[in-house]
Amino acid sequence: MDTERQPSPRRTVAILSRGDAIARRDATSKNGRFVDVFEALAAVGVEGRPAIYDESFADAVREQLLAVDGVLVWVNPIQDGRNRAGLDALLRDVAAQGVWVSAHPDVILKIGTKEVLYRTRSMGWGSDTALYQTAAAMRAELPTRLASGPRVIKRNRGNGGQGVWKVEKLPTSSMIKVLDATKDAPEELALDDFVRRCAEYFENGSVIDQAFQPRLSEGVVRCYMAGDRCAGFGHHKVKALVDSPVARSEAGPRLYTSNADPRFQRLRRLMEDEWTPQLTSLLDIARDDLPAIWDADFMLGPVQADGSDSYVLGEINVSSVHPYPGEAPAEIARRVADRLQLKL
Repeated sequence: MDTERQPSPRRTVAILSRGDAIARRDATSKNGRFVDVFEALAAVGVEGRPAIYDESFADAVREQLLAVDGVLVWVNPIQDGRNRAGLDALLRDVAAQGVWVSAHPDVILKIGTKEVLYRTRSMGWGSDTALYQTAAAMRAELPTRLASGPRVIKRNRGNGGQGVWKVEKLPTSSMIKVLDATKDAPEELALDDFVRRCAEYFENGSVIDQAFQPRLSEGVVRCYMAGDRCAGFGHHKVKALVDSPVARSEAGPRLYTSNADPRFQRLRRLMEDEWTPQLTSLLDIARDDLPAIWDADFMLGPVQADGSDSYVLGEINVSSVHPYPGEAPAEIARRVADRLQLKL
């Protein structure tokens, strides 16, 4: 006689972000930045639980995460003078004990640092990109690259434009002009002084040197991905690294649209059908280990023979993708449900 099939146990996912003890005490699924994600998870039968992290109560967070099936993490690489070293160790520990972590710290190191620009420079989104392992290498090689045009120097791990510079050679001086991505006005420095300013970037990683894209002032397209599927787009005119007063005055907030936006369907096809499969193959990432939410920022490259735009990757964001298009929470929830089903 057939036995009655038992329903699958309800899956639980922690949504983890940084905060203090008061934020931890007061956090619920009905407040904070991720209400829409909690609601989307509930719609697919997954229970979301808020989790607030700080190094001072890391052990309590660890126990909380060990009690759920998965954890979605929204914590910046650098925030309020703190990095993710302790958190990443904690996440590796709970993942080793069977908890699904998105994004896993090892995946972040592969795609969520600026080094991905160098490792994928041969892909269709790639550009003229170099990697410096030491300040001495940067001092020796940067002048030659500056001779062919402006460069963008990027520390390997950061957010909010921290450690990103536009650097160009001055035509009638041995000085260089540098523009900090977090500042409005450039300054002139000796090359040695600039290298010294960047020296701290080499303490825990490399530095990326990418050719400046002259169409940057036309805007940046952000493609949001849930796993290997597009979850929407964002587009905005930027101020960072644009030193033209007119272009800076045109900068505005990012405008979000769905994955059906007709302006970006070519980019969507490239991301879903070509570039994401190439990325996972090149960097040895299993499809199921792709983050539940990540994004790729694209600058416009040279116009192609058929009149269409080409796209140049500027960075991939994985650690703390927020805000995002209104359709993204549903895509995140579908990604979570599919991934947790693998654990049944």
